[in-house]
Amino acid sequence: MTQGCENAASCWKTILSDVLRNRGLLSLIEKFARDNKAPAEIVFGTSGWRGEIGTDYTFNNVRVVTAAIIEMFVKGRKPVMEALGLSGIDEMKRRGVIVGHDNRFLGPDFAAEVIGLLEREGIGTWYAGEAATPEFSAAIEVLHAACSINLTPSHNPANYSGFKFNPSDGGPAGSEITETIEEIANGMMRKATVLQPVRPEKTERIDLTPLYIRYIEERKTIGLERIRAFLDSEDCLICVDNVHGATRGRAEAILGKSGKVRHLRTEDDVLFGGIAPEPSEKNMAGVEKVLAGSSARFRLGVIMDPDGDRVRFSDGTIQIPMNYFGAMAFHFLHVHKKIQGVVAKSVGTSNFVNAVAGKLGVPVRETKVGFKNFRPYLLRTAQERAIVAFEESDGISGYNHTLEKDALFGLLLAIEMMAVTGKNLGEYLGEMMEEFGSYYPDRSGISVNRSLVGEPLKEKLSVIRERYGKGTSLRIGGAQRTVSDVITVDGTKLLFDDGSWLMIRPSGTEPKVRFYIEARTEEGKKAVFETAEKMTKEALGMA
Repeated sequence: MTQGCENAASCWKTILSDVLRNRGLLSLIEKFARDNKAPAEIVFGTSGWRGEIGTDYTFNNVRVVTAAIIEMFVKGRKPVMEALGLSGIDEMKRRGVIVGHDNRFLGPDFAAEVIGLLEREGIGTWYAGEAATPEFSAAIEVLHAACSINLTPSHNPANYSGFKFNPSDGGPAGSEITETIEEIANGMMRKATVLQPVRPEKTERIDLTPLYIRYIEERKTIGLERIRAFLDSEDCLICVDNVHGATRGRAEAILGKSGKVRHLRTEDDVLFGGIAPEPSEKNMAGVEKVLAGSSARFRLGVIMDPDGDRVRFSDGTIQIPMNYFGAMAFHFLHVHKKIQGVVAKSVGTSNFVNAVAGKLGVPVRETKVGFKNFRPYLLRTAQERAIVAFEESDGISGYNHTLEKDALFGLLLAIEMMAVTGKNLGEYLGEMMEEFGSYYPDRSGISVNRSLVGEPLKEKLSVIRERYGKGTSLRIGGAQRTVSDVITVDGTKLLFDDGSWLMIRPSGTEPKVRFYIEARTEEGKKAVFETAEKMTKEALGMA
Protein backbone atom coordinates (compact mmCIF):
# COMPACT_ATOMS: atom_id res chain seq x y z
CA MET A 1 0.00 0.00 0.00
CA THR A 2 1.03 3.60 -0.61
CA GLN A 3 3.11 5.42 2.04
CA GLY A 4 2.94 2.59 4.56
CA CYS A 5 -0.88 2.39 4.47
CA GLU A 6 -1.17 -1.30 5.28
CA ASN A 7 -4.58 -0.67 6.84
CA ALA A 8 -7.13 2.09 7.22
CA ALA A 9 -5.90 3.12 10.68
CA SER A 10 -2.34 3.80 9.47
CA CYS A 11 -3.71 5.50 6.36
CA TRP A 12 -5.87 7.83 8.44
CA LYS A 13 -2.88 8.63 10.64
CA THR A 14 -0.96 9.75 7.55
CA ILE A 15 -3.90 11.75 6.17
CA LEU A 16 -4.57 13.59 9.41
CA SER A 17 -0.90 14.42 9.91
CA ASP A 18 -1.16 16.77 6.89
CA VAL A 19 -4.63 16.96 5.36
CA LEU A 20 -3.63 19.29 2.54
CA ARG A 21 -0.78 17.11 1.36
CA ASN A 22 -2.35 13.69 1.94
CA ARG A 23 -6.00 14.23 0.95
CA GLY A 24 -5.45 12.00 -2.08
CA LEU A 25 -5.13 8.97 0.19
CA LEU A 26 -8.88 9.06 0.76
CA SER A 27 -9.20 6.78 -2.27
CA LEU A 28 -7.37 4.13 -0.25
CA ILE A 29 -9.72 4.66 2.69
CA GLU A 30 -12.64 3.98 0.35
CA LYS A 31 -10.97 0.78 -0.82
CA PHE A 32 -10.45 -0.37 2.77
CA ALA A 33 -14.07 0.48 3.62
CA ARG A 34 -15.36 -1.58 0.68
CA ASP A 35 -12.95 -4.52 0.90
CA ASN A 36 -12.58 -4.98 4.65
CA LYS A 37 -15.02 -7.67 5.80
CA ALA A 38 -13.64 -8.02 9.34
CA PRO A 39 -16.37 -8.02 11.99
CA ALA A 40 -16.53 -5.34 14.67
CA GLU A 41 -18.11 -5.06 18.09
CA ILE A 42 -21.19 -2.89 17.78
CA VAL A 43 -21.76 -0.60 20.75
CA PHE A 44 -24.36 2.15 20.76
CA GLY A 45 -22.98 4.71 23.22
CA THR A 46 -24.70 7.86 24.45
CA SER A 47 -25.42 8.85 20.85
CA GLY A 48 -25.21 5.91 18.47
CA TRP A 49 -22.54 3.57 17.09
CA ARG A 50 -19.29 5.18 15.98
CA GLY A 51 -16.23 3.75 14.28
CA GLU A 52 -13.25 4.58 12.13
CA ILE A 53 -14.04 4.55 8.42
CA GLY A 54 -12.37 1.55 6.79
CA THR A 55 -11.34 -0.05 10.10
CA ASP A 56 -14.55 -1.03 11.88
CA TYR A 57 -16.97 1.32 10.13
CA THR A 58 -17.09 -0.51 6.81
CA PHE A 59 -19.72 -1.05 4.14
CA ASN A 60 -20.31 -4.61 5.27
CA ASN A 61 -20.64 -3.64 8.93
CA VAL A 62 -23.10 -0.87 8.08
CA ARG A 63 -25.13 -3.47 6.18
CA VAL A 64 -25.00 -5.77 9.23
CA VAL A 65 -26.29 -3.05 11.58
CA THR A 66 -29.06 -2.19 9.11
CA ALA A 67 -30.01 -5.87 8.84
CA ALA A 68 -30.08 -6.04 12.65
CA ILE A 69 -32.55 -3.15 12.77
CA ILE A 70 -34.78 -4.88 10.21
CA GLU A 71 -34.57 -8.13 12.21
CA MET A 72 -35.52 -6.23 15.37
CA PHE A 73 -38.77 -5.17 13.71
CA VAL A 74 -39.39 -8.65 12.28
CA LYS A 75 -39.03 -10.26 15.74
CA GLY A 76 -41.41 -7.67 17.15
CA ARG A 77 -40.71 -8.23 20.85
CA LYS A 78 -43.38 -6.39 22.79
CA PRO A 79 -41.13 -4.28 25.12
CA VAL A 80 -38.98 -3.23 22.17
CA MET A 81 -41.98 -2.39 20.01
CA GLU A 82 -43.42 -0.31 22.84
CA ALA A 83 -40.13 1.62 23.04
CA LEU A 84 -40.19 2.07 19.26
CA GLY A 85 -43.82 3.22 19.31
CA LEU A 86 -44.74 0.75 16.56
CA SER A 87 -46.56 -2.54 16.30
CA GLY A 88 -44.00 -4.27 14.07
CA ILE A 89 -42.45 -4.57 10.63
CA ASP A 90 -45.72 -3.95 8.75
CA GLU A 91 -46.20 -0.58 10.40
CA MET A 92 -42.54 0.24 9.72
CA LYS A 93 -43.08 -0.55 6.02
CA ARG A 94 -46.17 1.63 5.89
CA ARG A 95 -44.82 4.66 7.76
CA GLY A 96 -41.35 4.58 6.26
CA VAL A 97 -37.80 5.46 7.31
CA ILE A 98 -35.85 8.69 6.82
CA VAL A 99 -32.20 8.06 5.89
CA GLY A 100 -29.45 10.66 5.62
CA HIS A 101 -26.01 11.70 6.79
CA ASP A 102 -23.77 14.63 7.69
CA ASN A 103 -20.87 15.80 5.49
CA ARG A 104 -18.57 12.87 6.26
CA PHE A 105 -16.50 11.01 3.71
CA LEU A 106 -18.60 8.44 1.81
CA GLY A 107 -21.83 9.57 3.52
CA PRO A 108 -24.02 9.17 0.39
CA ASP A 109 -22.46 5.77 -0.36
CA PHE A 110 -23.09 4.43 3.14
CA ALA A 111 -26.65 5.78 2.99
CA ALA A 112 -27.22 3.90 -0.27
CA GLU A 113 -26.26 0.66 1.47
CA VAL A 114 -28.87 1.28 4.17
CA ILE A 115 -31.59 2.29 1.72
CA GLY A 116 -30.96 -0.70 -0.54
CA LEU A 117 -31.52 -3.19 2.29
CA LEU A 118 -34.63 -1.35 3.52
CA GLU A 119 -36.15 -1.21 0.04
CA ARG A 120 -35.52 -4.92 -0.52
CA GLU A 121 -37.73 -5.64 2.51
CA GLY A 122 -40.51 -3.43 1.14
CA ILE A 123 -39.84 -0.64 3.65
CA GLY A 124 -40.63 2.84 2.38
CA THR A 125 -37.70 5.26 2.51
CA TRP A 126 -36.99 8.95 2.17
CA TYR A 127 -33.43 9.99 1.35
CA ALA A 128 -32.62 13.29 3.07
CA GLY A 129 -29.04 13.60 1.81
CA GLU A 130 -26.97 15.87 4.04
CA ALA A 131 -29.09 16.96 7.00
CA ALA A 132 -28.75 18.01 10.62
CA THR A 133 -29.68 15.73 13.53
CA PRO A 134 -32.56 17.93 14.82
CA GLU A 135 -34.06 17.98 11.33
CA PHE A 136 -34.43 14.19 11.44
CA SER A 137 -36.21 14.42 14.79
CA ALA A 138 -38.61 17.11 13.62
CA ALA A 139 -39.26 15.37 10.29
CA ILE A 140 -40.15 12.06 11.98
CA GLU A 141 -42.99 13.83 13.76
CA VAL A 142 -44.10 15.95 10.81
CA LEU A 143 -44.13 12.98 8.41
CA HIS A 144 -45.34 10.51 11.04
CA ALA A 145 -42.40 8.33 9.97
CA ALA A 146 -41.50 5.07 11.72
CA CYS A 147 -37.92 6.09 12.49
CA SER A 148 -34.75 7.63 11.07
CA ILE A 149 -31.22 6.45 10.38
CA ASN A 150 -28.69 9.27 10.44
CA LEU A 151 -25.12 8.34 9.51
CA THR A 152 -23.05 10.66 11.69
CA PRO A 153 -20.53 10.42 14.55
CA SER A 154 -21.50 13.93 15.69
CA HIS A 155 -18.39 15.92 16.70
CA ASN A 156 -15.81 13.12 16.25
CA PRO A 157 -12.75 13.73 14.03
CA ALA A 158 -12.79 13.17 10.27
CA ASN A 159 -11.68 9.54 10.40
CA TYR A 160 -14.95 8.57 12.12
CA SER A 161 -18.44 7.95 10.90
CA GLY A 162 -21.48 6.86 12.85
CA PHE A 163 -24.98 5.43 12.95
CA LYS A 164 -27.78 7.15 14.87
CA PHE A 165 -31.18 5.51 15.13
CA ASN A 166 -34.20 7.55 16.22
CA PRO A 167 -37.57 5.87 16.89
CA SER A 168 -41.05 7.23 16.11
CA ASP A 169 -41.01 9.96 18.79
CA GLY A 170 -37.93 11.53 17.19
CA GLY A 171 -35.73 11.14 20.24
CA PRO A 172 -32.46 9.24 20.66
CA ALA A 173 -32.98 5.50 20.89
CA GLY A 174 -33.31 4.21 24.44
CA SER A 175 -31.43 1.24 25.86
CA GLU A 176 -34.32 -1.19 25.16
CA ILE A 177 -33.78 -0.46 21.46
CA THR A 178 -30.00 -0.10 21.28
CA GLU A 179 -29.31 -3.22 23.34
CA THR A 180 -31.53 -5.21 20.96
CA ILE A 181 -29.69 -3.86 17.91
CA GLU A 182 -26.36 -4.67 19.57
CA GLU A 183 -27.48 -8.20 20.45
CA ILE A 184 -28.60 -9.02 16.91
CA ALA A 185 -25.72 -7.26 15.15
CA ASN A 186 -23.02 -8.77 17.36
CA GLY A 187 -24.56 -12.21 16.88
CA MET A 188 -24.12 -11.71 13.15
CA MET A 189 -20.59 -10.39 13.71
CA ARG A 190 -19.62 -13.51 15.65
CA LYS A 191 -20.62 -15.56 12.61
CA ALA A 192 -18.51 -13.24 10.40
CA THR A 193 -21.62 -12.52 8.33
CA VAL A 194 -20.97 -10.96 4.93
CA LEU A 195 -23.98 -9.28 3.29
CA GLN A 196 -24.11 -8.38 -0.37
CA PRO A 197 -25.00 -4.80 -1.30
CA VAL A 198 -28.42 -4.03 -2.74
CA ARG A 199 -28.77 -1.13 -5.16
CA PRO A 200 -31.54 1.35 -4.25
CA GLU A 201 -34.08 1.69 -7.04
CA LYS A 202 -37.06 3.79 -5.94
CA THR A 203 -35.74 6.18 -3.33
CA GLU A 204 -37.75 9.33 -2.69
CA ARG A 205 -35.63 12.44 -2.06
CA ILE A 206 -36.77 14.84 0.64
CA ASP A 207 -35.55 18.20 1.97
CA LEU A 208 -35.85 18.20 5.76
CA THR A 209 -35.21 21.93 6.30
CA PRO A 210 -38.73 23.14 5.33
CA LEU A 211 -40.16 20.45 7.62
CA TYR A 212 -37.95 21.69 10.47
CA ILE A 213 -39.09 25.29 9.93
CA ARG A 214 -42.71 24.15 9.91
CA TYR A 215 -42.06 22.26 13.16
CA ILE A 216 -40.57 25.36 14.83
CA GLU A 217 -43.49 27.51 13.70
CA GLU A 218 -46.08 25.01 14.95
CA ARG A 219 -44.45 24.41 18.35
CA LYS A 220 -44.15 28.16 19.11
CA THR A 221 -41.44 27.82 21.76
CA ILE A 222 -39.25 29.96 19.51
CA GLY A 223 -40.65 33.32 18.33
CA LEU A 224 -39.50 33.31 14.71
CA GLU A 225 -41.37 36.50 13.80
CA ARG A 226 -39.77 38.35 16.72
CA ILE A 227 -36.33 37.07 15.67
CA ARG A 228 -36.73 38.10 12.03
CA ALA A 229 -38.04 41.53 13.04
CA PHE A 230 -35.00 41.99 15.31
CA LEU A 231 -32.63 41.17 12.44
CA ASP A 232 -34.44 43.60 10.15
CA SER A 233 -34.56 46.55 12.54
CA GLU A 234 -31.62 46.39 14.96
CA ASP A 235 -27.91 47.13 14.63
CA CYS A 236 -26.71 43.56 14.95
CA LEU A 237 -24.26 40.98 13.63
CA ILE A 238 -24.79 37.22 13.81
CA CYS A 239 -21.85 34.96 12.91
CA VAL A 240 -22.46 31.24 12.37
CA ASP A 241 -19.54 28.82 12.00
CA ASN A 242 -20.77 25.60 10.41
CA VAL A 243 -17.33 23.89 10.38
CA HIS A 244 -18.21 22.46 6.93
CA GLY A 245 -21.00 20.40 8.50
CA ALA A 246 -24.66 19.65 7.81
CA THR A 247 -25.92 22.88 9.41
CA ARG A 248 -24.64 24.91 6.45
CA GLY A 249 -27.47 26.76 4.77
CA ARG A 250 -29.90 26.07 7.61
CA ALA A 251 -29.62 29.40 9.42
CA GLU A 252 -30.07 31.23 6.10
CA ALA A 253 -33.15 29.14 5.28
CA ILE A 254 -34.70 29.90 8.68
CA LEU A 255 -33.72 33.56 9.04
CA GLY A 256 -33.68 34.60 5.39
CA LYS A 257 -30.77 36.15 3.53
CA SER A 258 -29.30 39.09 5.43
CA GLY A 259 -26.09 41.06 5.37
CA LYS A 260 -26.25 41.01 9.16
CA VAL A 261 -25.65 37.25 9.25
CA ARG A 262 -22.16 35.95 8.41
CA HIS A 263 -21.55 32.29 7.65
CA LEU A 264 -18.14 30.64 8.14
CA ARG A 265 -16.74 27.35 6.83
CA THR A 266 -19.59 26.39 4.54
CA GLU A 267 -17.36 24.82 1.86
CA ASP A 268 -17.17 21.08 1.22
CA ASP A 269 -14.41 19.55 3.34
CA VAL A 270 -14.75 16.02 4.68
CA LEU A 271 -11.47 16.52 6.57
CA PHE A 272 -12.60 19.70 8.39
CA GLY A 273 -9.33 21.46 7.64
CA GLY A 274 -7.55 18.99 9.90
CA ILE A 275 -9.30 20.01 13.14
CA ALA A 276 -11.54 18.05 15.48
CA PRO A 277 -14.89 19.63 14.49
CA GLU A 278 -16.27 20.27 17.96
CA PRO A 279 -17.69 23.50 19.42
CA SER A 280 -14.60 24.09 21.57
CA GLU A 281 -13.08 27.28 22.96
CA LYS A 282 -10.16 26.97 20.52
CA ASN A 283 -12.39 26.45 17.47
CA MET A 284 -14.28 29.70 18.22
CA ALA A 285 -11.31 31.78 17.00
CA GLY A 286 -12.83 32.51 13.59
CA VAL A 287 -16.15 33.61 15.09
CA GLU A 288 -14.45 35.85 17.64
CA LYS A 289 -12.34 37.48 14.94
CA VAL A 290 -15.49 38.43 13.00
CA LEU A 291 -17.18 39.77 16.13
CA ALA A 292 -14.08 41.76 17.11
CA GLY A 293 -14.16 43.52 13.75
CA SER A 294 -17.75 44.70 14.22
CA SER A 295 -19.07 47.76 16.04
CA ALA A 296 -22.66 46.50 16.00
CA ARG A 297 -24.69 47.08 19.18
CA PHE A 298 -25.77 43.43 19.29
CA ARG A 299 -23.24 40.72 18.46
CA LEU A 300 -23.66 36.97 18.58
CA GLY A 301 -21.39 34.20 17.36
CA VAL A 302 -22.02 30.46 17.43
CA ILE A 303 -20.16 27.36 16.35
CA MET A 304 -22.00 24.11 15.63
CA ASP A 305 -20.68 20.59 15.25
CA PRO A 306 -21.07 18.70 11.93
CA ASP A 307 -24.48 17.15 12.64
CA GLY A 308 -25.91 20.21 14.39
CA ASP A 309 -26.60 18.83 17.84
CA ARG A 310 -23.98 20.83 19.78
CA VAL A 311 -23.44 24.59 19.97
CA ARG A 312 -21.23 27.13 21.74
CA PHE A 313 -21.77 30.89 22.00
CA SER A 314 -19.85 34.18 22.16
CA ASP A 315 -20.79 37.85 22.13
CA GLY A 316 -17.24 38.97 21.33
CA THR A 317 -16.42 39.73 24.97
CA ILE A 318 -16.97 36.31 26.54
CA GLN A 319 -17.46 32.73 25.39
CA ILE A 320 -20.55 31.09 26.82
CA PRO A 321 -20.49 27.28 27.01
CA MET A 322 -23.65 25.31 27.66
CA ASN A 323 -23.00 25.19 31.41
CA TYR A 324 -23.93 28.89 31.41
CA PHE A 325 -26.20 29.13 28.39
CA GLY A 326 -28.49 26.38 29.68
CA ALA A 327 -29.12 28.39 32.85
CA MET A 328 -29.73 31.51 30.75
CA ALA A 329 -32.16 29.60 28.53
CA PHE A 330 -34.08 28.42 31.59
CA HIS A 331 -34.24 31.94 33.04
CA PHE A 332 -35.36 33.41 29.72
CA LEU A 333 -38.04 30.81 28.98
CA HIS A 334 -39.40 30.85 32.54
CA VAL A 335 -39.16 34.55 33.42
CA HIS A 336 -39.65 36.23 30.04
CA LYS A 337 -41.81 33.66 28.23
CA LYS A 338 -43.67 32.40 31.33
CA ILE A 339 -43.13 28.70 30.59
CA GLN A 340 -43.76 26.46 33.58
CA GLY A 341 -42.20 23.09 34.39
CA VAL A 342 -38.89 21.71 35.65
CA VAL A 343 -35.23 22.00 34.72
CA ALA A 344 -33.62 18.83 33.33
CA LYS A 345 -29.81 18.66 33.35
CA SER A 346 -27.19 15.93 33.28
CA VAL A 347 -25.48 15.27 36.59
CA GLY A 348 -22.11 16.59 35.35
CA THR A 349 -23.55 20.00 34.43
CA SER A 350 -22.94 23.25 36.33
CA ASN A 351 -25.01 23.99 39.43
CA PHE A 352 -25.45 27.57 38.25
CA VAL A 353 -28.90 26.58 37.00
CA ASN A 354 -29.64 24.98 40.40
CA ALA A 355 -29.01 28.32 42.08
CA VAL A 356 -31.24 30.14 39.57
CA ALA A 357 -34.01 27.54 39.75
CA GLY A 358 -33.85 27.39 43.53
CA LYS A 359 -34.42 31.11 43.86
CA LEU A 360 -37.29 30.96 41.36
CA GLY A 361 -38.88 27.94 43.05
CA VAL A 362 -38.50 25.58 40.09
CA PRO A 363 -37.51 21.90 40.63
CA VAL A 364 -34.30 20.55 39.06
CA ARG A 365 -34.05 16.98 37.78
CA GLU A 366 -30.55 15.56 37.28
CA THR A 367 -30.02 12.60 34.94
CA LYS A 368 -27.25 10.31 33.81
CA VAL A 369 -24.94 11.58 31.07
CA GLY A 370 -26.56 11.14 27.64
CA PHE A 371 -29.31 13.22 26.08
CA LYS A 372 -31.58 10.18 25.75
CA ASN A 373 -32.05 10.36 29.53
CA PHE A 374 -34.06 13.59 29.13
CA ARG A 375 -36.86 11.80 27.25
CA PRO A 376 -39.18 11.48 30.31
CA TYR A 377 -39.14 15.27 30.72
CA LEU A 378 -39.37 16.29 27.05
CA LEU A 379 -42.36 14.17 26.05
CA ARG A 380 -45.54 16.20 25.61
CA THR A 381 -47.31 13.66 27.83
CA ALA A 382 -44.78 14.03 30.66
CA GLN A 383 -46.14 14.85 34.12
CA GLU A 384 -43.05 16.98 34.72
CA ARG A 385 -42.23 18.80 31.48
CA ALA A 386 -38.82 20.34 31.01
CA ILE A 387 -38.67 24.09 30.48
CA VAL A 388 -35.16 23.36 29.23
CA ALA A 389 -33.00 20.22 29.04
CA PHE A 390 -29.26 20.57 28.63
CA GLU A 391 -25.90 18.92 29.26
CA GLU A 392 -22.43 20.34 29.77
CA SER A 393 -21.24 18.87 26.47
CA ASP A 394 -23.08 21.64 24.56
CA GLY A 395 -26.44 19.94 23.90
CA ILE A 396 -29.81 21.62 24.50
CA SER A 397 -33.52 21.32 23.81
CA GLY A 398 -36.54 22.90 25.42
CA TYR A 399 -40.24 22.93 26.13
CA ASN A 400 -42.38 21.50 23.32
CA HIS A 401 -39.30 20.97 21.15
CA THR A 402 -37.41 17.90 19.87
CA LEU A 403 -36.33 15.06 22.10
CA GLU A 404 -32.92 15.40 20.44
CA LYS A 405 -30.39 18.11 21.26
CA ASP A 406 -30.50 20.93 18.75
CA ALA A 407 -27.83 23.52 17.91
CA LEU A 408 -30.25 25.44 15.68
CA PHE A 409 -32.67 25.75 18.59
CA GLY A 410 -29.80 27.19 20.64
CA LEU A 411 -28.97 29.75 17.94
CA LEU A 412 -32.58 30.88 17.56
CA LEU A 413 -33.10 31.07 21.32
CA ALA A 414 -29.96 33.20 21.71
CA ILE A 415 -31.17 35.69 19.10
CA GLU A 416 -34.59 35.85 20.73
CA MET A 417 -32.93 36.52 24.09
CA MET A 418 -31.24 39.60 22.64
CA ALA A 419 -34.45 40.72 20.95
CA VAL A 420 -36.54 40.47 24.13
CA THR A 421 -34.04 41.58 26.79
CA GLY A 422 -32.23 44.23 24.77
CA LYS A 423 -28.93 42.76 26.01
CA ASN A 424 -26.00 40.88 24.55
CA LEU A 425 -25.49 37.41 26.03
CA GLY A 426 -22.51 38.52 28.13
CA GLU A 427 -24.55 41.36 29.64
CA TYR A 428 -27.42 39.01 30.40
CA LEU A 429 -25.07 36.45 31.98
CA GLY A 430 -23.33 39.11 34.05
CA GLU A 431 -26.62 40.31 35.52
CA MET A 432 -27.63 36.74 36.33
CA MET A 433 -24.33 36.07 38.12
CA GLU A 434 -24.78 39.22 40.18
CA GLU A 435 -28.21 37.99 41.25
CA PHE A 436 -27.64 34.26 41.62
CA GLY A 437 -23.89 33.90 42.28
CA SER A 438 -20.83 32.88 40.26
CA TYR A 439 -19.97 29.32 39.30
CA TYR A 440 -16.88 28.06 37.46
CA PRO A 441 -17.26 24.58 35.93
CA ASP A 442 -14.63 22.54 34.10
CA ARG A 443 -13.77 18.96 33.24
CA SER A 444 -10.70 16.77 32.89
CA GLY A 445 -9.67 13.17 33.51
CA ILE A 446 -6.94 10.55 33.60
CA SER A 447 -6.16 7.43 31.58
CA VAL A 448 -6.20 4.01 33.21
CA ASN A 449 -5.16 0.49 32.24
CA ARG A 450 -7.31 -0.82 29.40
CA SER A 451 -8.03 -4.01 31.37
CA LEU A 452 -10.13 -1.95 33.79
CA VAL A 453 -12.68 -0.73 31.22
CA GLY A 454 -16.26 -1.58 32.16
CA GLU A 455 -17.38 -3.19 35.42
CA PRO A 456 -13.91 -3.50 37.04
CA LEU A 457 -13.44 0.27 36.84
CA LYS A 458 -16.93 0.97 38.16
CA GLU A 459 -16.36 -1.36 41.09
CA LYS A 460 -13.04 0.20 42.07
CA LEU A 461 -14.43 3.75 41.86
CA SER A 462 -17.46 2.84 43.95
CA VAL A 463 -15.33 3.03 47.13
CA ILE A 464 -15.27 6.84 46.75
CA ARG A 465 -18.94 7.14 47.71
CA GLU A 466 -18.27 4.90 50.72
CA ARG A 467 -15.25 6.86 51.94
CA TYR A 468 -16.75 10.30 51.45
CA GLY A 469 -20.31 10.11 52.71
CA LYS A 470 -22.54 13.02 53.65
CA GLY A 471 -21.00 14.98 56.53
CA THR A 472 -17.40 13.94 55.75
CA SER A 473 -14.86 16.72 56.32
CA LEU A 474 -11.85 17.18 54.03
CA ARG A 475 -9.39 19.83 52.91
CA ILE A 476 -9.64 21.25 49.40
CA GLY A 477 -6.79 23.61 48.73
CA GLY A 478 -6.32 25.56 51.92
CA ALA A 479 -9.94 25.34 53.07
CA GLN A 480 -11.83 22.82 55.16
CA ARG A 481 -14.95 21.58 53.36
CA THR A 482 -17.84 19.33 54.35
CA VAL A 483 -19.66 16.96 51.99
CA SER A 484 -23.23 18.31 51.98
CA ASP A 485 -24.67 15.69 49.62
CA VAL A 486 -23.71 12.64 47.56
CA ILE A 487 -25.37 11.96 44.20
CA THR A 488 -24.83 8.56 42.57
CA VAL A 489 -26.97 8.91 39.44
CA ASP A 490 -23.90 8.50 37.21
CA GLY A 491 -20.60 7.86 38.98
CA THR A 492 -20.13 9.74 42.26
CA LYS A 493 -20.87 13.44 42.67
CA LEU A 494 -19.80 15.09 45.96
CA LEU A 495 -21.36 18.45 46.79
CA PHE A 496 -19.59 20.66 49.31
CA ASP A 497 -20.88 23.23 51.79
CA ASP A 498 -19.72 26.24 49.74
CA GLY A 499 -21.61 25.12 46.60
CA SER A 500 -18.54 23.68 44.85
CA TRP A 501 -18.58 20.02 43.76
CA LEU A 502 -16.73 17.28 41.96
CA MET A 503 -17.96 14.26 40.03
CA ILE A 504 -15.95 11.15 39.16
CA ARG A 505 -17.27 8.67 36.60
CA PRO A 506 -15.71 6.05 34.33
CA SER A 507 -15.89 6.55 30.58
CA GLY A 508 -18.26 4.08 29.00
CA THR A 509 -16.08 3.46 25.94
CA GLU A 510 -12.48 4.45 26.74
CA PRO A 511 -9.90 3.50 29.40
CA LYS A 512 -10.39 6.81 31.20
CA VAL A 513 -11.85 8.26 34.36
CA ARG A 514 -13.58 11.60 33.80
CA PHE A 515 -13.69 14.47 36.29
CA TYR A 516 -16.39 17.11 36.26
CA ILE A 517 -15.85 19.89 38.77
CA GLU A 518 -17.19 23.26 39.77
CA ALA A 519 -15.60 25.91 42.00
CA ARG A 520 -16.97 29.22 43.25
CA THR A 521 -13.94 31.14 41.96
CA GLU A 522 -11.81 30.74 38.84
CA GLU A 523 -8.73 30.28 41.04
CA GLY A 524 -10.43 27.55 43.05
CA LYS A 525 -10.77 25.11 40.14
CA LYS A 526 -7.22 23.76 40.44
CA ALA A 527 -7.74 22.62 44.04
CA VAL A 528 -10.99 20.81 43.21
CA PHE A 529 -9.34 19.06 40.25
CA GLU A 530 -6.44 17.99 42.46
CA THR A 531 -8.88 16.59 45.00
CA ALA A 532 -10.77 14.61 42.32
CA GLU A 533 -7.54 13.17 40.94
CA LYS A 534 -6.27 12.25 44.43
CA MET A 535 -9.54 10.47 45.29
CA THR A 536 -9.45 8.57 42.01
CA LYS A 537 -5.85 7.42 42.33
CA GLU A 538 -6.47 6.27 45.90
CA ALA A 539 -9.50 4.27 44.78
CA LEU A 540 -7.52 2.65 41.94
CA GLY A 541 -4.44 1.99 44.06
CA MET A 542 -2.38 4.42 41.98
CA ALA A 543 -1.54 6.83 44.82
